[in-house]
Amino acid sequence: MSSKLLRGTFILTIGTILSKVLGLVYVLPFYKIVGSDGTALYQYSYVPYTIFISIATAGVPLAVSKFISKYNAMEEYAVGRKLFKSGLVVMLTSGIIAFLILYIASPLIAKISLSENADAQSLKEVVTVTRAVSFALIVVPFMSLIRGFFQGHQSMGPSAVSQVVEQIVRVLFTLLGAYIVLKVLHGSLVTAVSVATFAAFIGAIGSLAILFWYWYKRKPYLDELLLHDKGTINISLGQIYKEIVVYAAPFVFVGIANPLFQAIDQMTFSRAFDQIGLAKQAKDAFSILNFESHKLVIIPVSLATAFSLTLVPSITKAFIENDRNSLVSQLNQAFQVLLYLTVPAAVGLSLLADPVYTVFYEYLPAGSEVLRAYAPVAILFALYSVTAAILQGINEQRFTILSLLVGLLLKLSLNIPLIKLMQTQGAILSTSIGYLAAIIINLYVIKTYSGYPFRLVIRRTVLILGISALMWAGTFMVYKVLLLFLSPASAMQSILIIIICAMVGAVIYLYLSFKTKLINLLFGDRVERIKKKLRLPI
Repeated sequence: MSSKLLRGTFILTIGTILSKVLGLVYVLPFYKIVGSDGTALYQYSYVPYTIFISIATAGVPLAVSKFISKYNAMEEYAVGRKLFKSGLVVMLTSGIIAFLILYIASPLIAKISLSENADAQSLKEVVTVTRAVSFALIVVPFMSLIRGFFQGHQSMGPSAVSQVVEQIVRVLFTLLGAYIVLKVLHGSLVTAVSVATFAAFIGAIGSLAILFWYWYKRKPYLDELLLHDKGTINISLGQIYKEIVVYAAPFVFVGIANPLFQAIDQMTFSRAFDQIGLAKQAKDAFSILNFESHKLVIIPVSLATAFSLTLVPSITKAFIENDRNSLVSQLNQAFQVLLYLTVPAAVGLSLLADPVYTVFYEYLPAGSEVLRAYAPVAILFALYSVTAAILQGINEQRFTILSLLVGLLLKLSLNIPLIKLMQTQGAILSTSIGYLAAIIINLYVIKTYSGYPFRLVIRRTVLILGISALMWAGTFMVYKVLLLFLSPASAMQSILIIIICAMVGAVIYLYLSFKTKLINLLFGDRVERIKKKLRLPI
């Protein structure tokens, strides 16, 4: 891989990570400003928006960059420019259509989201915030195409910078807007949350401004490439878009998986709580599950999945070249790295649910209880993403649709009965069952079409689980001792508890990883070099 491509990939990865961090950091002050009622209202609008935006844009930057890279390598630069010019019109049109659909469908979404006994005012509130966020759909698809165009020219800076700027603008507008409405203007909670959801549109405008600036700076170079165009390929717009759809479709299904599971909760949660006589608790419980806890659970998933997905291109290469040894080696590493990073993070988050929830939100035993049960599901989220990506790598992405549909059907079938039986934990259990079914199907397809043997991964999984269990036991004892002197009801004391327990857990996990040679097997010679530099005795 060229140094330019490595540098570009690094820049884009850093930009993505910063963007995700910013997307998490705002949660704490936002919750303090609007409370659980505000976050519930926010989530009612954001789940359908996420589904719409995922369908409209998931895979578009990657598909466009792949298409342009392909034809640029053939020195057919005009083909990429042809896609760019027509694509801008197509994406702007599709964005406007998506905006109109979500805007018009807002009353229907409100009725589906709330219980049958919901009053007119509650329905009106959900409609208002959903319509506020729908404006972002006009800009985001258009913006994603421009990012893909730059990436296709091996220029990752514009995408990385625009992502970070988008999040900074969105977060600042969300927090300042909500604060000014509630604390300065003494406005209503609905107005404050509407301003917060409208921030998605403002953030997209900020991102678009950065991309336009990059276009202005790079246009002379891009126009110069056209002078060297061979002009030997004449491809119609129909053929262009057929190729783009083939590239992008698998990423759409992976991208909308989590929002669709959340949407099922949104459609059934209030109804189920209403049927067991807990209608008044439904909004708070939904907010705890789908906003507060979910934002925390997704942290280890994002980092572990990003790390594992870097192995997917080499999996694709090994599969195409029919290099079985390399394919098995790459799959082994992908699964092991994923589990090695995700399992201890999920275990730690579950153990420290009380202080973590207090630090990010407030001391709320009901919230901590949900987070404790929800944290292990992070492992399933990560496994689904990676197994779906591997299916793309071995060219069996069609099964991604099947596995997702089976998972969603199980979630939809079980959600209301399990919520009636176990309340919020029932929704968590139905999500776990749905994802587990989808993962099993993906693993079966990987086994069938690649001949991959799971023996090594099973053994290493047992080892990782064993080390994680010992880490949990050691950290649990320290945690219980700390509770004699510190209280998770205090935010400052909770921070101290988290720092001490995290350090103890990390030391135990790394020590056992070194002693069992697991970390050497996963990360190779780099570990030995780090040990020598740090002069570790292990």
